[in-house]
Amino acid sequence: MESVPVRCPACRRDHAYTTPVYPCPCGAPTAPPLLRGAPVTPITHRTWNDDWVTVRCRGCGRHDQWPQPELCCPCGAVLRIPVRPVAAPGREGRSSSRPVRPSHIPLPRTAPAPRPPFRPLTIRTARDAVGAAALYLKWLGYRDVVQPAERPASRIDLRAAGLIAQVDSATRPTALRDVECLWLNALSASVSSVFFSLAGYTPEARERADGLRIPLFVMDLTGTPQPVNSPADELLSTGA
Repeated sequence: MESVPVRCPACRRDHAYTTPVYPCPCGAPTAPPLLRGAPVTPITHRTWNDDWVTVRCRGCGRHDQWPQPELCCPCGAVLRIPVRPVAAPGREGRSSSRPVRPSHIPLPRTAPAPRPPFRPLTIRTARDAVGAAALYLKWLGYRDVVQPAERPASRIDLRAAGLIAQVDSATRPTALRDVECLWLNALSASVSSVFFSLAGYTPEARERADGLRIPLFVMDLTGTPQPVNSPADELLSTGA
Protein backbone atom coordinates (compact mmCIF):
# COMPACT_ATOMS: atom_id res chain seq x y z
CA MET A 1 0.00 0.00 0.00
CA GLU A 2 1.29 3.45 -0.96
CA SER A 3 1.46 6.12 1.75
CA VAL A 4 2.07 9.85 1.41
CA PRO A 5 2.38 12.68 3.98
CA VAL A 6 -0.58 15.05 3.98
CA ARG A 7 -0.89 18.39 5.75
CA CYS A 8 -4.37 19.79 6.27
CA PRO A 9 -4.42 23.38 4.93
CA ALA A 10 -7.18 24.28 7.41
CA CYS A 11 -5.58 23.29 10.74
CA ARG A 12 -2.00 22.45 9.60
CA ARG A 13 -2.23 18.97 11.12
CA ASP A 14 0.04 16.34 9.54
CA HIS A 15 -1.30 12.95 8.46
CA ALA A 16 0.08 9.84 6.80
CA TYR A 17 -2.46 8.88 4.15
CA THR A 18 -2.51 5.31 2.89
CA THR A 19 -4.27 4.76 -0.39
CA PRO A 20 -7.21 2.32 -0.28
CA VAL A 21 -6.75 -0.97 -2.12
CA TYR A 22 -9.65 -2.46 -4.08
CA PRO A 23 -9.95 -5.88 -5.72
CA CYS A 24 -9.89 -5.83 -9.52
CA PRO A 25 -12.30 -8.34 -11.11
CA CYS A 26 -9.20 -10.33 -12.06
CA GLY A 27 -8.40 -10.66 -8.35
CA ALA A 28 -5.33 -8.42 -8.23
CA PRO A 29 -5.21 -5.64 -5.60
CA THR A 30 -5.58 -2.25 -7.27
CA ALA A 31 -5.11 1.25 -5.86
CA PRO A 32 -5.24 4.78 -7.29
CA PRO A 33 -1.65 6.00 -7.91
CA LEU A 34 -1.01 8.92 -5.55
CA LEU A 35 0.76 12.04 -6.82
CA ARG A 36 3.52 12.75 -4.33
CA GLY A 37 4.30 16.36 -3.53
CA ALA A 38 1.06 17.74 -4.96
CA PRO A 39 -1.03 19.86 -2.58
CA VAL A 40 -4.28 18.45 -1.25
CA THR A 41 -7.53 20.32 -1.89
CA PRO A 42 -10.30 20.89 0.68
CA ILE A 43 -13.63 19.70 -0.70
CA THR A 44 -16.14 22.53 -0.49
CA HIS A 45 -18.18 21.58 -3.54
CA ARG A 46 -18.94 18.13 -4.91
CA THR A 47 -19.99 17.02 -8.35
CA TRP A 48 -20.82 13.37 -8.91
CA ASN A 49 -18.84 13.14 -12.16
CA ASP A 50 -15.64 14.70 -10.80
CA ASP A 51 -15.30 12.41 -7.78
CA TRP A 52 -14.07 9.40 -9.77
CA VAL A 53 -10.62 8.65 -11.17
CA THR A 54 -9.41 6.16 -13.76
CA VAL A 55 -7.20 3.40 -12.35
CA ARG A 56 -5.29 0.77 -14.33
CA CYS A 57 -4.83 -2.71 -12.89
CA ARG A 58 -1.18 -3.73 -13.02
CA GLY A 59 -2.19 -7.37 -13.23
CA CYS A 60 -4.51 -7.45 -16.25
CA GLY A 61 -4.32 -3.90 -17.62
CA ARG A 62 -8.04 -3.30 -17.04
CA HIS A 63 -9.17 0.32 -16.63
CA ASP A 64 -11.97 1.10 -14.18
CA GLN A 65 -13.41 4.11 -12.39
CA TRP A 66 -12.64 4.27 -8.66
CA PRO A 67 -13.57 6.84 -5.99
CA GLN A 68 -11.19 9.79 -5.74
CA PRO A 69 -9.00 9.28 -2.63
CA GLU A 70 -10.10 11.48 0.27
CA LEU A 71 -8.97 12.11 3.84
CA CYS A 72 -11.19 13.37 6.65
CA CYS A 73 -9.16 15.53 9.04
CA PRO A 74 -10.26 15.61 12.71
CA CYS A 75 -10.79 19.36 12.30
CA GLY A 76 -13.75 18.57 10.03
CA ALA A 77 -12.15 19.33 6.67
CA VAL A 78 -12.46 16.74 3.91
CA LEU A 79 -9.36 16.70 1.71
CA ARG A 80 -9.04 15.42 -1.86
CA ILE A 81 -5.77 13.54 -2.39
CA PRO A 82 -4.33 14.11 -5.89
CA VAL A 83 -3.56 11.07 -8.06
CA ARG A 84 -1.40 10.55 -11.12
CA PRO A 85 -3.51 10.66 -14.29
CA VAL A 86 -3.91 7.44 -16.24
CA ALA A 87 -4.30 7.45 -20.00
CA ALA A 88 -7.75 6.41 -21.13
CA PRO A 89 -7.87 2.89 -22.59
CA GLY A 90 -8.66 2.21 -26.22
CA ARG A 91 -12.03 0.98 -27.33
CA GLU A 92 -10.95 -2.64 -27.20
CA GLY A 93 -9.64 -2.36 -23.66
CA ARG A 94 -12.56 -0.36 -22.36
CA SER A 95 -14.40 -1.98 -19.51
CA SER A 96 -17.45 -1.18 -17.47
CA SER A 97 -17.21 2.10 -15.54
CA ARG A 98 -19.01 0.58 -12.57
CA PRO A 99 -16.64 0.74 -9.57
CA VAL A 100 -15.83 -2.37 -7.57
CA ARG A 101 -16.70 -1.89 -3.92
CA PRO A 102 -14.27 -2.69 -1.11
CA SER A 103 -15.24 -5.75 0.90
CA HIS A 104 -15.22 -4.16 4.34
CA ILE A 105 -13.78 -1.56 6.69
CA PRO A 106 -11.43 -2.67 9.46
CA LEU A 107 -12.94 -3.25 12.89
CA PRO A 108 -11.54 -1.56 16.01
CA ARG A 109 -9.71 -3.75 18.48
CA THR A 110 -12.14 -2.67 21.20
CA ALA A 111 -15.18 -4.17 19.44
CA PRO A 112 -16.88 -6.56 21.89
CA ALA A 113 -17.54 -9.16 19.19
CA PRO A 114 -16.54 -9.49 15.55
CA ARG A 115 -19.09 -8.20 13.07
CA PRO A 116 -19.45 -9.62 9.60
CA PRO A 117 -17.66 -7.60 6.90
CA PHE A 118 -19.48 -4.36 6.08
CA ARG A 119 -20.53 -4.26 2.43
CA PRO A 120 -21.15 -0.64 1.43
CA LEU A 121 -23.40 0.74 -1.26
CA THR A 122 -21.58 2.78 -3.92
CA ILE A 123 -22.91 6.35 -3.86
CA ARG A 124 -23.89 7.96 -7.15
CA THR A 125 -27.03 9.85 -6.07
CA ALA A 126 -28.33 11.50 -2.92
CA ARG A 127 -30.71 8.59 -2.47
CA ASP A 128 -27.76 6.21 -2.56
CA ALA A 129 -26.20 8.15 0.32
CA VAL A 130 -29.27 7.54 2.48
CA GLY A 131 -29.28 3.87 1.51
CA ALA A 132 -25.59 3.52 2.39
CA ALA A 133 -26.20 5.08 5.81
CA ALA A 134 -29.11 2.69 6.40
CA LEU A 135 -26.90 -0.30 5.62
CA TYR A 136 -24.27 1.01 8.02
CA LEU A 137 -26.76 1.45 10.87
CA LYS A 138 -27.97 -2.12 10.37
CA TRP A 139 -24.34 -3.27 10.40
CA LEU A 140 -23.85 -1.47 13.72
CA GLY A 141 -26.75 -3.46 15.14
CA TYR A 142 -29.74 -1.11 14.95
CA ARG A 143 -33.09 -2.81 14.44
CA ASP A 144 -36.03 -1.75 12.31
CA VAL A 145 -34.10 0.78 10.21
CA VAL A 146 -36.69 2.58 8.08
CA GLN A 147 -36.04 4.89 5.13
CA PRO A 148 -39.11 7.05 4.32
CA ALA A 149 -40.24 7.13 0.71
CA GLU A 150 -40.16 10.95 0.77
CA ARG A 151 -38.06 13.18 2.99
CA PRO A 152 -40.24 14.67 5.77
CA ALA A 153 -40.21 18.34 6.78
CA SER A 154 -38.09 17.41 9.83
CA ARG A 155 -35.33 16.30 7.39
CA ILE A 156 -35.00 13.00 9.24
CA ASP A 157 -33.79 10.50 6.65
CA LEU A 158 -33.65 7.32 8.71
CA ARG A 159 -35.40 5.95 11.78
CA ALA A 160 -34.53 2.89 13.83
CA ALA A 161 -35.38 1.52 17.25
CA GLY A 162 -34.27 4.30 19.61
CA LEU A 163 -32.52 6.32 16.90
CA ILE A 164 -33.00 8.94 14.20
CA ALA A 165 -30.40 9.84 11.57
CA GLN A 166 -29.84 12.60 9.06
CA VAL A 167 -27.84 12.25 5.84
CA ASP A 168 -26.47 15.43 4.25
CA SER A 169 -25.58 14.81 0.60
CA ALA A 170 -25.07 18.50 -0.19
CA THR A 171 -21.84 19.78 -1.70
CA ARG A 172 -21.12 22.11 1.22
CA PRO A 173 -19.98 21.09 4.73
CA THR A 174 -22.79 20.42 7.17
CA ALA A 175 -23.57 23.53 9.21
CA LEU A 176 -24.18 24.13 12.92
CA ARG A 177 -27.92 24.61 12.42
CA ASP A 178 -28.28 21.17 10.83
CA VAL A 179 -26.65 19.48 13.82
CA GLU A 180 -28.78 21.42 16.30
CA CYS A 181 -32.01 20.63 14.41
CA LEU A 182 -31.20 16.92 14.50
CA TRP A 183 -30.52 17.13 18.23
CA LEU A 184 -33.84 18.90 18.89
CA ASN A 185 -35.74 16.29 16.88
CA ALA A 186 -34.05 13.51 18.85
CA LEU A 187 -34.73 15.27 22.13
CA SER A 188 -38.43 15.64 21.38
CA ALA A 189 -38.69 11.96 20.42
CA SER A 190 -36.53 10.77 23.38
CA VAL A 191 -34.15 8.90 21.09
CA SER A 192 -30.48 9.08 20.13
CA SER A 193 -29.22 10.64 16.90
CA VAL A 194 -26.40 10.24 14.38
CA PHE A 195 -25.32 12.39 11.43
CA PHE A 196 -23.82 11.35 8.09
CA SER A 197 -22.32 13.87 5.65
CA LEU A 198 -20.63 13.66 2.25
CA ALA A 199 -18.80 17.00 2.46
CA GLY A 200 -17.75 17.03 6.12
CA TYR A 201 -18.70 19.53 8.82
CA THR A 202 -17.99 23.14 9.66
CA PRO A 203 -15.83 23.67 12.78
CA GLU A 204 -18.88 25.10 14.58
CA ALA A 205 -20.99 22.04 13.73
CA ARG A 206 -18.22 19.70 14.84
CA GLU A 207 -17.77 21.52 18.16
CA ARG A 208 -21.50 21.54 18.87
CA ALA A 209 -21.85 17.84 18.04
CA ASP A 210 -19.01 17.02 20.43
CA GLY A 211 -20.79 18.92 23.20
CA LEU A 212 -24.12 17.21 22.49
CA ARG A 213 -22.46 13.78 22.08
CA ILE A 214 -23.84 13.33 18.55
CA PRO A 215 -21.84 10.84 16.46
CA LEU A 216 -20.64 12.37 13.20
CA PHE A 217 -19.64 10.29 10.18
CA VAL A 218 -18.28 11.29 6.79
CA MET A 219 -18.98 9.05 3.79
CA ASP A 220 -16.89 8.76 0.66
CA LEU A 221 -18.34 7.61 -2.64
CA THR A 222 -17.68 3.96 -1.85
CA GLY A 223 -20.44 4.34 0.74
CA THR A 224 -18.12 3.63 3.67
CA PRO A 225 -18.76 5.93 6.67
CA GLN A 226 -15.76 7.08 8.71
CA PRO A 227 -16.08 8.49 12.26
CA VAL A 228 -14.91 12.08 12.73
CA ASN A 229 -15.52 12.63 16.46
CA SER A 230 -15.30 10.71 19.73
CA PRO A 231 -19.02 9.79 19.96
CA ALA A 232 -18.75 8.23 16.50
CA ASP A 233 -15.63 6.31 17.51
CA GLU A 234 -17.48 4.97 20.54
CA LEU A 235 -20.50 3.97 18.47
CA LEU A 236 -18.26 2.14 16.00
CA SER A 237 -16.50 0.34 18.85
CA THR A 238 -19.56 -0.75 20.81
CA GLY A 239 -22.30 -0.92 18.17
CA ALA A 240 -25.97 -0.31 18.92
